[in-house]
Amino acid sequence: MPLLARMLASPLHLDIRAGAVDNLAALLHERAITSGGTVMVAVGTGHGQEIWERIKPTLPNATMFDVWEANLASAGALQEALGQQGYDAVVAIGGGKTIDVAKYAATRAALPMVAVATNLAHDGICSPVASLEHQHGKGSYGVALPLAVVVDLDYVRNAPPEMVRGGIGDAISNLSAIEDWLLAQRERGEAVDGLALAFARTAAEAILHRTDTIEDDEFLIALAEALVLSGMAMSVAGTSRPCSGACHEIVHAIDQIYNVSNHGELAGLGALFATFLRGDDVRFTQIAAALARHGLATRPDQIGLTEEQFVTAVLAAPSTRPDRYTILEHLALSEDEVRERVAAFVSRLRPTGS
Repeated sequence: MPLLARMLASPLHLDIRAGAVDNLAALLHERAITSGGTVMVAVGTGHGQEIWERIKPTLPNATMFDVWEANLASAGALQEALGQQGYDAVVAIGGGKTIDVAKYAATRAALPMVAVATNLAHDGICSPVASLEHQHGKGSYGVALPLAVVVDLDYVRNAPPEMVRGGIGDAISNLSAIEDWLLAQRERGEAVDGLALAFARTAAEAILHRTDTIEDDEFLIALAEALVLSGMAMSVAGTSRPCSGACHEIVHAIDQIYNVSNHGELAGLGALFATFLRGDDVRFTQIAAALARHGLATRPDQIGLTEEQFVTAVLAAPSTRPDRYTILEHLALSEDEVRERVAAFVSRLRPTGS
């Protein structure tokens, strides 16, 4: 009998609105995630502790775990704590780092996990990947998707604006990642999942041409939905490919070499440079306009890097994902050629008269 459909992993529940955290206890009960509220609540810095105090009266059987760092040690400690009592689920309250720690620990403890996002810095709020530091650097680990995702706009509005803008860069970078994936299909025969492409492209284009800003709730809702769709794209594909190409290779290189770690903003800049390398003038203009509209970097100096430092990062980028084929591997530019391309890229984006 032919396979007529496939099962897709996805959150059971998505709640994006102001005041969403007040419904958390009801969500856990109504979705049968826990009947008695015996959950571990992993709390990060920032608004996490405040939200915990707000919801604690509604979850008297819950235990709080303080996530101090986004590293394997913290994730391991949470996993160990989960084994000391019969918890029904893990609830992560915080930004991407806290959610990544909780996703990793919950997956290894075979427990469902609920993500309560307090900012929209990147697509980690609903992705099958956890990015965690370890003694040799930073690694990406496959994890289960959150069973439910809650985004309270009251807290997102109060997050540092640069973090919310980062989510814009991460979502838009899908457009570059998609082109890299299609390039790998043409040149290397790499399998491409059309549904994953559709999710990733829809997420990016939902943000690309919007003229409202992070000050508007409708924009924040669209951004949150885009980041969730990006996570779904990766889950469908079974790889980060639909949302990660040359753009993210450049992100990881900059992070490793210069310890500049605004992931989403770097992804947007990396996507813009990769699009420049492809010679796609229409898409380049669209991405540059979108990044500039929201106050995101379009040139290396806007993230504190010189042209030469950016050249170094571009040269190192392929080594961060040696198994991945992108426009960087395809062109295989020499150091002098990269330097020339970076100079032309910066020149094109430099304000007239400067």
